[in-house]
Amino acid sequence: MALRGISDFVIADCYKIKRKIGSGSFGEIYSAVNIQTGEEVAVKLEHVNAKHQQLLYENKVYSLLADGIGIPRIQYFGIENGYNCLVMDLLGHSLEDLFSICQRRFSLKTVLMLAEQMITRIEFMHTNCLIHRDIKPDNFLMGLGLYSTTVYIIDFGLAKRFKNPRTKIHIPYRDKKSLTGTARYASINAHKGIELSRRDDLESLGYVLMYFNRGSLPWQGLVANTTKQKYERISEKKMSTSIENLCRGYPEEFKMYLTYCRQLGFEQDPDYHHLRKPFQRLCFSCKYEYDWMFDWIVQKQQRQCVNSIGSMTNVGPSNSQQKLVSRVYHR
Repeated sequence: MALRGISDFVIADCYKIKRKIGSGSFGEIYSAVNIQTGEEVAVKLEHVNAKHQQLLYENKVYSLLADGIGIPRIQYFGIENGYNCLVMDLLGHSLEDLFSICQRRFSLKTVLMLAEQMITRIEFMHTNCLIHRDIKPDNFLMGLGLYSTTVYIIDFGLAKRFKNPRTKIHIPYRDKKSLTGTARYASINAHKGIELSRRDDLESLGYVLMYFNRGSLPWQGLVANTTKQKYERISEKKMSTSIENLCRGYPEEFKMYLTYCRQLGFEQDPDYHHLRKPFQRLCFSCKYEYDWMFDWIVQKQQRQCVNSIGSMTNVGPSNSQQKLVSRVYHR
């Protein structure tokens, strides 16, 4: 339920709620302003009587990952007016939002630059003995300002320790478990009901990268009467779609990535350098630079160019300028 009396809601005598910017199964997300510094922040709110509370747990995960590159900074956690409140850095658009802005297709260069950062974010979590368990485009956001080209990983409500950091003992292999995460990007083992481990985060990322390449995945849009039936249909389609077919028409490196992830053992240490290296070589062979000029940044610059051309005269663009505008928009 949305917060009432939003204009009067101040957290810890410091953060004044401004407007709602999102929602989830846990509660609502708002933008707020630090009334002492003027800094804009994001606030997650969850009613203290919520049936499945997760903000306290998520705050603990953020604490474990504090100061990591691409990890939002937590500024405050506490209870205010009957709500659990998590105040964190305000970030930009999610990769899912940016994918839509870019007409639901990213260039190869953008996919390769994203892969570099996304593998590294997952590696950082794994280094801290945590698996994410819900890797999807919605859970990766771009930063703002000086950090606008940094990919952030968020939403640790389903994150889990896969290893005891003191004893280094791995969680045991189990099966007959219910699906955890988002079915579209879930690993084959997740569909089979097998306990998730590091390999599953990485396999899910492989599906995300192919989603960015292709514009959609073969198991999207399947019709079913119930959620259970839909999960079953997604599972069947995913298992019957070979990596070869999924990646056909795209560079071999994506097939190599998914093949490696599928072959990892339950407790096996992934070689993250090995996963990044083929994408780096592909970037070099295509003569791309890691300049972090993502598609949405290029599009924004093109729009600014168009606006600049349109304002060159008071009487509007000439015929030649109109043709240039058309080429910029439609090339």
